[in-house]
Amino acid sequence: MRLDDEQESSHFEVQDGRGGGGGFGGGLGMLLPLIGSRFGCGGIVVALIIMMVMGMNPLSLIGGGGGGQPVQTQRPATTELTDIQRTSLKVLGSTERRWDEIFRAEGQSYPPPTLVFYSQNGQSGCGAAQAAMGPFYCPADQRIYIDTDFFKEMETRFNAPGDFPIGYIIAHEVGHHIQTITGEADRIRRAPQRASEAEGNALQVKMELQADCYAGVWAARDTNLMEAGDLEEGMRAAEAIGDDTLQKAAGRRPVPESFTHGSSAQRMAWLRKGLSTGDPAQCDTFNGSL
Repeated sequence: MRLDDEQESSHFEVQDGRGGGGGFGGGLGMLLPLIGSRFGCGGIVVALIIMMVMGMNPLSLIGGGGGGQPVQTQRPATTELTDIQRTSLKVLGSTERRWDEIFRAEGQSYPPPTLVFYSQNGQSGCGAAQAAMGPFYCPADQRIYIDTDFFKEMETRFNAPGDFPIGYIIAHEVGHHIQTITGEADRIRRAPQRASEAEGNALQVKMELQADCYAGVWAARDTNLMEAGDLEEGMRAAEAIGDDTLQKAAGRRPVPESFTHGSSAQRMAWLRKGLSTGDPAQCDTFNGSL
């Protein structure tokens, strides 16, 4: 992808969650009320002294802390970014400009999401963020959470190297943001409450495939970024993260009823549809066959 001259998005945060969770501090935090009831204020003082001797901060217990060091968010102005993070922000900036154009054409404004970088462990408005979860969008705080080591995994584990897979993944999560701000996500998420597990999974697949299509719409509308081979990189990435491919890689027989993101063929087809049309109206995965 031609990203050298692309302007980076300013909508980002970097979390430092290396302190983790649990541990002795969290245990004492939950035990302090019990200590106080059994041994009085003197017992609490002794417990706090033990914490200080062990190098722990007693103030972390104020407000019922969850243990370990809290997740810290660095302000963009003081953050040193890696090359992958800067690439991600250039992609995010591109999605902001393209979706702003689409929304303005409909007489609407586009509120961009915030991209949150974390390492191994973080915290989102939807709960814990962990590397094993992969990139995800949290509708509660309208943020995209990414452990950028995932992109290295795309190259090594999924054999999907290159810049375009980075763009595809971020644009896919932006697709979920589109679903949220347009109200589509709320409408669909209410439906599984009345459906069986298989029916709920099928609706989730349709949401994911629509986000794939939206990712293709972004790329189609920013053709100046596309280089020879980018389309092939995107198709390899979509194929690599299909539910059937992942289940086979785990040594399991693919079970379509358990799919939550779509098969490799479906993901490739809907990404290609967005790329070929550039029209979000063509991304209606909820009517007709997939």
